[in-house]
Order: sequence, then structure tokens, then C-alpha cells
Amino acid sequence: MPNQSNNIADLRREYIQGGLRRKDLPENPLTLFELWLKQACEAKLPDPTAMCVATVDERGRPSQRIVLLKHYDDQGFVFYTNLGSRKAQQIAQNNQVSLLFPWHAFDRQVIVSGQAERLSSLEVLKYFHSRPKDSQIAAWVSQQSSRISARGVLESKFIELKQKFLQGEVPLPSFWGGFRISIDEIEFWQGGVNRLHDRFVYQRTENHWNIDRLAP
Repeated sequence: MPNQSNNIADLRREYIQGGLRRKDLPENPLTLFELWLKQACEAKLPDPTAMCVATVDERGRPSQRIVLLKHYDDQGFVFYTNLGSRKAQQIAQNNQVSLLFPWHAFDRQVIVSGQAERLSSLEVLKYFHSRPKDSQIAAWVSQQSSRISARGVLESKFIELKQKFLQGEVPLPSFWGGFRISIDEIEFWQGGVNRLHDRFVYQRTENHWNIDRLAP
């Protein structure tokens, strides 16, 4: 097998997009998050709302996957999923979760740490019926994270259910829901020249946010 380790060791670039200074930080971290997300959307970056969700299983082994952010506010960051999925099962055992937004084109990362809680049935129902109908049907098709013999199994089931729900409304599956991740801590990372990156972490207290600069 070819060894590419020598080649990839030399891959690097300078981060020259600009710095991040303490005087520029708002009191509420969501103000800065909203600005960065808006800039990512306006620049038409691929999947600007994509975030990596990290969980751990009962043995402490981590798992990561990309999902799409669907809502955020002072209460936290929201995503939806099959409740039988690996991530949902791990959250049920340990609700400590980390999120990562990687906006490479701007040399930026945002890391959120907090606790996951299930969304209410009303919140889930409202979002589910806002989705395209094919996406609603797809939620019924897949028992997420389960083993299947072939892709054809999914495709056949999708065609079957599309015919079944052709005229009527697609009901909300009992196994489909969502989570809100609280914002206990949120870090903003801005790449810097000579690897002197700017990192600031907000930590929630009872009445306000503490802000600290971290060494790169």
C-alpha cells in the first residue's frame, strides 16, 4: 500500500483572513455567531449550517457526524434526527454534547459545549411538516444506523411509501424527533498568521458571560 504520510506532512497554508480582538467581542456570544453564520451564508459556502455533533457511548468511545443546524437562540442549538439513531441513543445515556462549525473558507471554527434535551412534540411536529414531502417520507424509510443488505431496500421502501402518502399528509413518525443543545461554553477560533490564532471562549455564569482569550 502506498504511503502518503510524507506528502501530507508538508501540506500547509497561512491563515490570512484577519484577526479577532477582545474589543470586538459582543457581550452575548450569539451576536458574534449570528454575524459569522450570516457571512458564511452570504458567501454561499457549501452547507454553512453544517455542524459536527460529538457524543460518547456507554464505554466512553466518541462518535461524530455532520448534521444541519435548524434553529438557534439563547436556549441553544437545534437539530432533528431519528430517535433510534446512534447519536440519539448515546445522548440518552450521556447528554453532554459538543458541536463544531467548520467555516474553512474564513479560517474560522465555532465550538459549542452543552447538554442535549429532547424537543417537545409540538416543536418536532411543526418542523416536520415544514420539510419537503419527500424528506418527510424519507424519515419513515430509514431506521437510522441499523444494518441493511443493500441500497435497494431503501429505494423500494421509499417508492412504496410515496405511493401510500401520494394524496394525504405524511404523519410524524413516533421515532423521529429533535434535540436542543444548551450553550454552557462557546469558543470562537479565527486563524492567524504564523499560527498565532485568535481563540476566545465564552462561559455561561448565572447572570452573564465570562470571556477569556486562549493560547493558540
